[in-house]
Amino acid sequence: MLKQRLIFGTLMTAVFVGLILFDGWMDGSLSGSAIAGKAQGTLFLLLVCLLAVPAQMETAALARAGGIRIYIPEAVVGSIVLASAFYWAALSDNPEHFLLYYLLLSLFLIFAGLFLVQIVRQGVEGTLKNCSASFFSIFYLGFLSSFVMAIRVADGPWAILLYIFTIKCSDTGAYTIGKIMGRHKLAPVVSPKKTWEGLGGAVLGGIIGACLLSAVSGIISLKQAVIFGAVFGVLGQLSDLSESMLKRDAGQKDASETIPGFGGVLDVIDSLLLPAPLAYLFFLWK
Repeated sequence: MLKQRLIFGTLMTAVFVGLILFDGWMDGSLSGSAIAGKAQGTLFLLLVCLLAVPAQMETAALARAGGIRIYIPEAVVGSIVLASAFYWAALSDNPEHFLLYYLLLSLFLIFAGLFLVQIVRQGVEGTLKNCSASFFSIFYLGFLSSFVMAIRVADGPWAILLYIFTIKCSDTGAYTIGKIMGRHKLAPVVSPKKTWEGLGGAVLGGIIGACLLSAVSGIISLKQAVIFGAVFGVLGQLSDLSESMLKRDAGQKDASETIPGFGGVLDVIDSLLLPAPLAYLFFLWK
């Protein structure tokens, strides 16, 4: 398992870093020559949209194990609509107003659309659980992803690399230290293998990751990197635990077996979702 994680983790990291840097080179944000009003992070947006498909399918499979139906096509579309909100807003002359109207209209259409799909396909049976689960999946994968996209659009490729690299280093630190030294259970009811020692490894891994990216990019100071790494190392593990609750409720170990050593797409991106709004605020206020 550890060997698979290292091999596939390294490959995914190399591909992802290359895509982000190429994306930044294409739109000029990597060199600081980006033109106001020009689309930023287009390749990254395409990646987010592509990941929404398997992620929603895996979430739907977890819900199905509990007797709940998530409407996958509608959930995928809703997730993409919300995830791309900041991208479209950045092209507007008044981004704040555009974002407000875009989100209000999108949420209304998504919510109303789910009731329409429910009545057409299922009638009244299971309305509460099906519509609630579908809306939850859209909010979880779409709305939270919109802040990951917002970091890329507003702060550039180095900011999104810093965020994701920090979280993934904390994941690696938690897994490695937990595997070697883990003795005291962190949340045995939710995730029996997570330990307090692993949480310490997450903090250490997050700090190392943030400091390395900070040294390479200069986007934040060393002091800020230490704080960023420690805080988001912990938040990443809490986000991972939130997905573990979904899997535990469905009686599943992993969301799927798509990626050797990791599980499914949902298992790879879960730690990035919950902390994303706070990371966006960090870059906004730093």
